[in-house]
Formats: sequence, structure tokens, C-alpha cells
Amino acid sequence: MSVYPEDPPRLAWGMWKRFLAAMVTIVFLTAAGSATAVLLEVDDTLNAFLDDNQAITGVEEVLDDVDAGDPQTILVLGSDRRFADRKAKIAPRSDTIILVRLDPSKGATAILSIPRDLKVEYQGPQGLYSDKINAAYSIGGPRATVRKVKELMQSVDGEPFAINHVVNINFGAFTRAVKALGCFYVDVDRRYYNDNQPPVKSPTNYATIDLKPGYQKLCGQDSLDFVRFRHLDTDIVRGARQQHYLSQAKDQVGIDKLFGDRKQLLKLFGRYTDTDIRSNAAILRLLKLTYEASRDPLRRVKFRAELGTEFVTITDENLRRVRDEFLNAQASTGAKGPTKARATKRRKGRRSSSRAPGLVVADRKQAEDKAIIAGAKLPFPVYYPKDIIRGGRFWDGFSSDNPRTYDLFDLEGRKHRAYRMVIEAPGIGEYYGVQGTDWTEAPIIAKPSSTMKAGNRKLLLFKDGSRLRLVAWKTDNAVYWVSNTLLRSLTNRQMIGIARSLTRVGRGG
Repeated sequence: MSVYPEDPPRLAWGMWKRFLAAMVTIVFLTAAGSATAVLLEVDDTLNAFLDDNQAITGVEEVLDDVDAGDPQTILVLGSDRRFADRKAKIAPRSDTIILVRLDPSKGATAILSIPRDLKVEYQGPQGLYSDKINAAYSIGGPRATVRKVKELMQSVDGEPFAINHVVNINFGAFTRAVKALGCFYVDVDRRYYNDNQPPVKSPTNYATIDLKPGYQKLCGQDSLDFVRFRHLDTDIVRGARQQHYLSQAKDQVGIDKLFGDRKQLLKLFGRYTDTDIRSNAAILRLLKLTYEASRDPLRRVKFRAELGTEFVTITDENLRRVRDEFLNAQASTGAKGPTKARATKRRKGRRSSSRAPGLVVADRKQAEDKAIIAGAKLPFPVYYPKDIIRGGRFWDGFSSDNPRTYDLFDLEGRKHRAYRMVIEAPGIGEYYGVQGTDWTEAPIIAKPSSTMKAGNRKLLLFKDGSRLRLVAWKTDNAVYWVSNTLLRSLTNRQMIGIARSLTRVGRGG
């Protein structure tokens, strides 16, 4: 039986390092990565957190109790109320709806983004009517949203779906929290640009943004722009982009930084968030659980929905699958050590032309011309893909800068050079990339899921569940990688096939 004293003793530093690392999950799952909760020494945290944090009232009856040590599900809401809305007395919207599942027995922390445009049913004075799921927030705030998400997740088979805690945050905290934490390196899949001038036409203005593709450090406003961007892709892609940001930010928060700025971070969290967590015992139960889950990776669960002209919809079969994957999330599959590439039969004297299904030969002249231009600006060789996804094309976006060549600064401020090729895949908002840099110890390639021998290359494989998100390999003076789309639409064979096809300028293979 666990005991939670009213005045808990100071914990050992080693244990607190695990608490801090684990709680980063909660930090960045709070409205797409924008708060810092309960990361400090216990005796400093409990009272400070409760003093500064605003309580969400009226949610007790819709939340589920949890015994000490049992898994917990947390609903994270990112509310967006702009100045114009406040002036017009328009109710705030729920811009982000994320479920987090902490269950150390599964070996992974599950994260699921629910599209805000998802079609659900509401009961009104005139009977049932359809609307988007984020309308629940305008109707009844966090309480109504908790109720609606629970109804959704148990609607298929009637099995109860428990939500144990809810955290609500205003996006106003995002830029300050990211700045306080020191910014994060993020693999940006493509060019994001909008200045509210043609060719982007809309009756209302969208948030401005100007981000170029490639692995780079994103600070406060750029981070907010990146996770909130939506108007040239879809609600589903936007959710995947938020999860993409979270998974990379999670591993980059420095322990010393959190301790050094703890007072400032606590004030940020308290000022901009509301939560039901009000007691020392509840905080300590959450700390204990996150400590136990601290070594687990984030497991992104795909919301398998269909896009319509107004709504996002999901079939009962897909919703049942999403629920099962969320409640039973597993760590990445595959060997932790080296694996061997599948042998391909070859005729004597002939090189195998086998390639992964769905890949085709790229326009070699176009690809090589682009690589030559980039190579003239870089101190290391440029590799281009000989194989691309069927229906794909080299994407120039809002400029002809593809590949993009740029300076990339490491953790100590040393300058490195880098390039990024962007390939547009079939589907709205689907882009994958080929990256090269002479920063051979970039954080993104620090912890491969496994390795694989492919010819004379040792491929580093990085998985998100069973699907590859990144395939990398190193030379003596550079590192190269292929990044999957935000929706992980490239298969594992395609990812490995593209990586194997990377060819140095001037060479045939």
C-alpha cells in the first residue's frame, strides 16, 4: 500500500532526475508542448503549484478516480481565445484535444490527437444535431469536453473509457515556456509561409508564418507557428505535426535548465493553465507514475479518420482500433541490435533492379542538378535519392530553394552546414525529406531503435511504433537521413529503399 505524507521528504537527486525527465512528457503534452508542471523538488512544488494554479470547477463528476499505481489517462486541452474574440464576447475554442496514457506496464506512453473538426452528436432543445467536437468547449468548457471525449471513446462497444485528469492551457503560455526551456531542435518537413497576401486567399486572416525546411532550432514564436499551422493542410496533419514536435522536444529538456528556472516555469504553468489536480496525494500519485514510465518512449497513435468538406469522420471499426491502440500502446517493435537486410536473388553479372513497392526512379537529371547546386555551397558531399515515391515530386513550395542549404548551430553554438531536399508525396500536407549535415552528433540521431547493414552502409533505424520515422547513415564527415511524412505514410520498405538509393553527385550508385 502506498503512503503519501502531507509533508513529503526531499527525494534523492537520482530519483528526481527520473521524475524530471518523465514529467517532460506531461509538460509538452500540455496543449502541444507549452507548460511546466510539478518538475521540482517535492517540498517546493506542492504548495507553489497549488497556490499558482487555477482549479477547473465542475469536472469532478465526469472524471474517474484512480488507485495508486494504476495507469492514468490525462486529457490535455489547448484553448485559443484571441483578443478579437474577447472583445466580441465569443466563447473560447478548444484548439487542441490530446489524450495521454501513462501505463508503465505497456512500455510506452501513448499520445493521441483528436481532430477538432471531428463530427459528433449533441443533444439540444430540438433533439440531436451534429457539430464538431471542439464545440463542446464553447458549450461547457473542459467539463463538457471531458464528457464528449468519453462518450466518443466508448460509443463503439459501450465499454467505459476513463479520464482521470484534465489540464487546460491557453496558447499564450507557449512562447514564454519554450523560450524559458531553451528552444528545441525540430525536423521541419517543408516550407511554411503565409503573410496573408496572395496566393493565400481567405475571408479571414490566418496566423503569419515563415519557416524553412530542415533540421533546426525552433524557439518560442516559431514553435507556436509550427504546431498551430493548418490552413494549407488538414486537421489530421496538424495533429501529427504537434505530436512530431512533442516527441522531439521531450528528449531535449535539460535538467539543469529546469532547476535553474523553476520559479519562473512554475509561475508560467500556474498562470496559464487550469487543472483538476488539487491535492498533494494526486500530485504525488502522478509523480510516482511518471517516474515509473520515465524510460518509456512516446508512442504516437494515429487517429484513423476520413476528411470531408466540413467535418472529419471516423468509422466504428477505425475508432475501435484507435481506442485499442491507445489503451494498449506498445514500444517500437524490432530488434534493438543489428538486423540484416533481406537478401535479394540476383542473376549472375546483373545488378538487382528490385525496389520497394510504390517507389519509382526519380528524374535523375532534375535530382542531380539540384544536388550539384547544393554541393557547390557545402564542404561535404551531397547525396540525392534515385528512387522516390510514386506520384511524388521535388517540391519548391514558396521558393526555388530546394535543396535548401543553411547554417546549423549545435548545442555549444558551433556552426555546421546542412542541406534539405523536400519531396511532396501524394496526399494533402504529405512531405518527406532527405537531409545531410556535417553535425554528425545531432540529437535527432542519438538513439536508434536498431541498425541494419545495407551494402557498405550501416543504416540507423528510428521507429514510431512499428513504422519507421527516420533512416540515417554516417560517413566520416557527415550524416544523412530520410525523414518520413508527418503521417508516416511511407512504408518501412520504402523508407529503407529511399535511403539505400541515396547517390553521391557524379557517381552512378
